[in-house]
Amino acid sequence: MDIVKITGSRENKKYSAKPLIRAGFVLLLGITVYLAANILRVKSDHGINQQEGMYWQPRDTIDVVMMGTSHVHCDVNTGLLWEKYGIAAYDYSGAEQPLWMTYYYLRELYKYQTPKLIVLDLYAPARFKEDYQYEWIGENIYGMRFSADKLRMLSVSVEPSRLHKYFPSFAVYHSRYDELETEDFDHFFWDSQEKEAFKGYTPYWKKEPQERPVISEEEKGGLTVKSEKYLRKIISLTREKGTELMLIVAPYIETAEDRRVYNQIEEIAEKEGISFCDYNECYDEIGLDFQEDFNDDSHLNYWGSCKFTDYLGRLLDSRGEIPDRRGQEGYESWEENARLIREEAEK
Repeated sequence: MDIVKITGSRENKKYSAKPLIRAGFVLLLGITVYLAANILRVKSDHGINQQEGMYWQPRDTIDVVMMGTSHVHCDVNTGLLWEKYGIAAYDYSGAEQPLWMTYYYLRELYKYQTPKLIVLDLYAPARFKEDYQYEWIGENIYGMRFSADKLRMLSVSVEPSRLHKYFPSFAVYHSRYDELETEDFDHFFWDSQEKEAFKGYTPYWKKEPQERPVISEEEKGGLTVKSEKYLRKIISLTREKGTELMLIVAPYIETAEDRRVYNQIEEIAEKEGISFCDYNECYDEIGLDFQEDFNDDSHLNYWGSCKFTDYLGRLLDSRGEIPDRRGQEGYESWEENARLIREEAEK
């Protein structure tokens, strides 16, 4: 009788241990997949990191969201906006991002933030006219979490025959073993403070003299049907959410063809009661030096971005609608962002 009891006790222990073993295996598998995905995924400061960084921001802390192309994350210095005006801003943009992708970025943003102001740069619809823009498309896809909105964004951004090149993301980057670098091992949840301090700004440091454009163009046209459709969807969505929308064009070497598109957009903005400003008409007010302040014909360098950001910051501050968050609890990461940018500039 005692032998039966002992045997039964051992069998019960064996069976009770199995769920723990299974749970341990599942946990180990999950950790392994997480580590592999974070090491192998593509990292880039031209859109991917800007999208991923948004997820690390404290919920409902961003007051001003800058959206659009690389003109945003290269030209709008979030650290300077914080230091001089106390503006909690984030550069939520991607290289050559078309407006249909911006629209789905905006939908994603509203799941985590309730900004007071969206500032949208409109370089992309002026310069890029194709319905499918593949050159930098990966920068605008890989950083977004899987969701129905991501699938919808893919459906309007990628032709079905090319979808496999961009989705699912792990299938795209799982073979990066030979490309791994040191920075690939620095992107885990325990780096949360560093991730939170990144606000999207990615300055350029080259100085390339440019010839100042002189443009006198009053004709309107060139905005594609698809771009206009998604511009109006962005306007509608911001109104639905009660967010003010401000349309801008950050400074670069503008062409007459670009200006025609901006004239058309300005007309739309006037009818919709939305502010619009092409800052290529404000070179002198901004104080831009065409020998010192450009990285190339499309982007300001760090020094030019500081001048433009200061000019934009004064405008935002004068409106009296954006609070000064300096010293407030929960905004320490913006102070850290400003410190990191200062350190990078000092190098």
